[in-house]
Amino acid sequence: MTDYQYVKNRVSVVTPVYNGEKHLHRLLESVLAQDWDNIEMILVDDGSRDGTLNVADSFRNRFKARGFSFRIIEAQHRNASAAINYALPLVTGEFLIWPDSDDALYPDSISKRVSFLQENPQYQCVRSLAVYRSEDGAPCPPQENMAFTEREELFFPVLMGESFVCCGCYMLRCQAFFAIYPKKRIPEYDVGQNFQMLLPFLYCHRCPTIPEELYTVYVRPDSHSHQASVGEQEERYAAFEVLVDQLADICAIREPGELFQIALWKHRRRYVLYRNLNKRAKTVAALSWLWVHGDIEPARAFRECIRVICGPRLLGLWRRLKTRKF
Repeated sequence: MTDYQYVKNRVSVVTPVYNGEKHLHRLLESVLAQDWDNIEMILVDDGSRDGTLNVADSFRNRFKARGFSFRIIEAQHRNASAAINYALPLVTGEFLIWPDSDDALYPDSISKRVSFLQENPQYQCVRSLAVYRSEDGAPCPPQENMAFTEREELFFPVLMGESFVCCGCYMLRCQAFFAIYPKKRIPEYDVGQNFQMLLPFLYCHRCPTIPEELYTVYVRPDSHSHQASVGEQEERYAAFEVLVDQLADICAIREPGELFQIALWKHRRRYVLYRNLNKRAKTVAALSWLWVHGDIEPARAFRECIRVICGPRLLGLWRRLKTRKF
């Protein structure tokens, strides 16, 4: 473990925000409403161009009256992972959470996770479930797979999208986190911060799930992920692959089976991306890799190739001809 010195029972809440004038109040109100009394809030403004800083500043006195530490860091606009890195050297808590600026914590979200870790010192992290809502508060379908709640080895389920990465659901022990990142910096990529924060930790430590919804995700149609162009989507996918390779190095992953799982993750994502973008040659290349490596049955691979190359109408014609008797 690192020699990181923490304030016992303190929870550090680290949140990057960019142009959050319209929604930041929701998160800050939810932090103030917590029934846990030892909290520090570190908010990093990632070069916002709206009134985000004014909204944040309007909460200073309320955090002070609540007895919570409240710091606002102004940074040049880069990305969420770079913003997180401004905050990490300032963290003093025993526990760490990093909710998104447009979401909200249930009032007992922090206390229930802290209590679990205090009662179960064998664990270095814990997570809860989340509920998804639209901006008007109406329920939404989950944006992630909420499965594997009984499993504690979560590196590959989270990587493969079989379980959720939802940042506000996780709580980590800071000492264990900074043992992984002793320089108090995570890799900086313009693809968010959650893989960097979570994957090395989940590779090193088991993570149980509290089977309760303690966090609300608000789904906004104007988010960056909903507006990305074709070129931006390709760049983002490529950046994710480079990031995961770097995280594999941080974890010192060398076992062939684990390296294969990472390669499988890459090609599954490529297949879905290029199919959705109607890039036939790249779709077939990814599909062929999955076929050769046994991730897809030959008959299905053949049908998919026909569909990609010839289109769904010719695939339907081929199916009809196949079953026709002459």
